[in-house]
Order: sequence, then structure tokens, then C-alpha cells
Amino acid sequence: MRIVVIGGVAGGMSAAARLRRLDNDAEIVVLERSGYVSYANCGLPYYVGGVIEDHEDLLLQTPESLDERFRIDVRISSEVTAIDRERKVVSVREVSGLATYELSYDFLVLSPGATPVVPPIPGIERALALRTVEDVERMAEAVEGIPERAVVIGGGFIGVEIAENLIHRAVPTALVEATPQVLAPLDPEMAHLVADELRRHGVELHLADSVVRITERAVELGSGHVLDADLVIVAIGVRPDTTLARAAGLTIGALGGIVVDDFNRTSDPAIYAIGDAAEKTDALDGEASLVPLANIANRQGRVVADHIAGRRVRPVTTIGTAIVKVFDLTIATTGWNEKRLVAKGRPFLAVHTHPASHAGYYPGAAKMALKLLVDPESGAILGAQGVGTEGVDKRIDVIATAMRGGLTAPELADLELAYAPPFSSAKDPVNMLGYVSENLLTGLVESVQWSEVVDHADQGYLLVDVRTAGEFARGSLPGAINVPVDELRERLDELGDKDVVVICQVGQRGHVATRLLRDFGFNAKNLSGGYQTWHKSPAAELVA
Repeated sequence: MRIVVIGGVAGGMSAAARLRRLDNDAEIVVLERSGYVSYANCGLPYYVGGVIEDHEDLLLQTPESLDERFRIDVRISSEVTAIDRERKVVSVREVSGLATYELSYDFLVLSPGATPVVPPIPGIERALALRTVEDVERMAEAVEGIPERAVVIGGGFIGVEIAENLIHRAVPTALVEATPQVLAPLDPEMAHLVADELRRHGVELHLADSVVRITERAVELGSGHVLDADLVIVAIGVRPDTTLARAAGLTIGALGGIVVDDFNRTSDPAIYAIGDAAEKTDALDGEASLVPLANIANRQGRVVADHIAGRRVRPVTTIGTAIVKVFDLTIATTGWNEKRLVAKGRPFLAVHTHPASHAGYYPGAAKMALKLLVDPESGAILGAQGVGTEGVDKRIDVIATAMRGGLTAPELADLELAYAPPFSSAKDPVNMLGYVSENLLTGLVESVQWSEVVDHADQGYLLVDVRTAGEFARGSLPGAINVPVDELRERLDELGDKDVVVICQVGQRGHVATRLLRDFGFNAKNLSGGYQTWHKSPAAELVA
């Protein structure tokens, strides 16, 4: 049996190596059009920034090492130009020469990855994109001379990573993003924290703006701004590389990826597709999605190998868990965000908290912002986001695991998580999300989101800030009055018979005050995440 794998890196090499471990007699051929078959593509931006000093450190395996250990026939600089499904052969062209040949297969695994989105902007040919080791070598060479100024087009994961690494190399950098925020998987109030961090480290942000022209020395924006640019990097995003699949007549989905079944088979049962080129199944609604992440590609490679070898296979769905470092911040997300839920018309409750990474009395505790999205009927966890300097990865990983295990939001309170003062609190931030969710789901309290405050004020709600007078003096919501929580019982008459939105710093004192006011007959709601969430939201920007 001969299995031909088109494309290496995460998905392709995972499939090939697993196949060999399952079948010592199969002939396994990997065809890779670049000069490298197994490398850490997620580490490429850090080579540009000099954090990873030797590009050899990015190389995980070579054709020689793969042949020595697994007897896999790896052919680099070999581009597949066509698939003949009827004859079950692929046409191969050696990139370094003119030689072409055909190679038959019993099973074919497509792992071509994704291609960078390069918009048809005049002068775009001057921009560098980042996909392969060859790309990063060209980019690193361009950075080596320390350009006077760089412009990064695109504020997604790769864009912000590249911007950070250019700053690390002392290159003045501007980042242009067509939408009003960086990092689209985040909701606006969470993305605002990332924008602040980028600006704090010297990245010049141009949000809600677009590039209309690239000249020899500058980048022109739709707003009329002209940015000097010796170096231009395009990081708008990627799209599935389906060139071969389309030409071969395989079914392509509405999202532009190759349609596959639970075993990653395409519309041709002898051909599988994995990684960025293949559509995935979303765990929340069962619909197709595109999630270009290495861990999913690795998992799909294993699924394909097991299926070809006749082993039982568990279907793989995705919740899109991802993480990125932006200077001193860690940003992580899993599941759906609020924007996506609103677009789908799906009801939800949003919970904002601002816990410490570990016990506050132990030195070094750092604040983080967490957001949990919950189904208001079932309590199912729909998504989560986290931003902070420490401990964010642990919390989002726990929530992602809970989602995979089918736990509801209130059941987060029941998780028995490792605790000692240097690592957490007796009530871990994940536990606290569970407690708050249970309070909301059971009707013990109601909350108001940062985006709903103005509407409530227009409806006659009184905004009551229950922080101390000193905190209130340093800033509060427009129109709010100050009644500290410890004085609330004695000053209830100041509230009249108004409906109330309660404000504190992060929501904790607000919860106490809301419960007290409800017991005294007030229709009181707590501002989710308190002033700290509102202050870093678009609502505060509008007031400013």
C-alpha cells in the first residue's frame, strides 16, 4: 500500500509518522514544495525579532532524520501540479529543476495548508508575507539592516506578533487594521487592553483604516494618512490552499475549505484532507468552520492515519482555542465570542471578572481580565476570553477542557483545582466564574453590560457608584452618584424609588450592594466587571 502525503509541517508529518507507527510495511511518500518539511511555523515571527536566534532551532525534522527513524520517503522542493483521481496518480514537478514525473497512490492525504491573503492594492508586490521558512529568511534579512520604519498590514495574531518582534529589533513600527480593533476573536472591551499594550510599547496603531496604495517609500491609507515605510509586511490573514482540490473536482465548502467527513475523507474516499485547507466542524453548532491552528492539524493527521489503518476513530470537532503573546500580555480565547453570538441571534449571558493570578497577599500577584459567555437556559459554556500578564493560559485551558467535557458554567465552581498561595487562590478565578454564572442563571442577581449602561440611563436608571469617595474622584461613569457600599444602608433615601445600576471597581462590591438593594425592594442590577471593564471599553472612548 502506498500513501502519498502532499504537504508536510503539522498535519502532513503527523499523518505520515502515525502511519508508520501503525504499519511498518506501507510505502509512505511526503511531497513538500518548500525546502523544509517539518518546522515550527508558529515560531517564525520570533526568528524575525531575534528572540529565536538560529533558524535551525525552528526545524523539527529533516528528510534524513525522517528516513532514518521512520523510513518515510520525504521529497522536498517537490510540487504536486495535478491529481488524476481516475488513475490515482499525482503529477510532480521538482522545483529546483525541470524534472516531472507521476506517482501512483492507494490513499492520498492533502495537507497543503493555507496561503496568505494578499489584497489587490497598488504596490502590494513590495510587501512581504510570512508562511514558510523561506519567507522568514527573506523577512529577517530585510530587518537585519534595521529599516527606518516598518508598516504591518493586519492586526490579527500574526500581525501583532510581527509588530512586537519588529519593536524588539528597534524598528519603529505602525500597524494598520481595517476593523476598529486588533485581534478579531476578542470582543471590543478585551481587544482594547491589547491595543493599549501595543501603544505602550511604541506600536503606532491605525485602526478602522485601510491601505489604498504602497509606494516605493510609503504606505497611503484611506484616511489620507501617509506612513513612511522602508519595510512593508502583509498579515491580513490566510485562506485555505485548495488549488489542487478544486482542479481535481473535490467538493469545496461555502467557507472556501475542502469539505471532509468525520474521518477527514473528502468527496473522493481515497483522498483525505487535513489542516488549514480542510473545513472543520464547530463543536457549538455543528456547522463548518475554518480554524487554522497547528494542534488541530496534528490531531487530524492522527485521525487520518488511524482511519487508513482500520482503527476506530473519534470524530474531531473544534472550539477554536488560541493564545498569543503581545509584549507583556497573554491573550487567550476559546469558543465563540459575543460578536459571533449576536450575529447568529443566539442568546447569552456575559460574565466579566478581574481576578488576581494568585493569592493577593503573596508577592507578585497580577490582575487579569476574564470574560465568560454562557447559555442563559442550559448554562452551557459558549466561550471565554482572557487578557493579563500571568495565569491567563491556565484559566482558558481549564475552561476549554470544561467545554470539551460538557460541564456547565455553574459547574466551574465545583472544579477542584490546584491551590497554594504562589499559584492560585482558594477560590480560583475559574471557580469564581462559576459562582457568578450561577448567581445570574438562578436569578439571584441581574447584570448590566458595559454596552447597555447608556440605554439603562435613558430608561431612568440611577447609576450608583459604591466605591470609596477617593476611587469615585479618580473617575466614574458620567451621571453616577457616589454612595459607598459601607454607607448604603444609612443612605437609601438618597436613591428615591429609582431603578438602579450599581457600579464598583470590578463587580465584587457591586454584587454585595445589588443584593442589599434588592432585599430593600429596589430593582437593582450590577455592572458586569465594574468600572474597570467599562473604562477599557468603546463606551468610555465615546464619552471621552
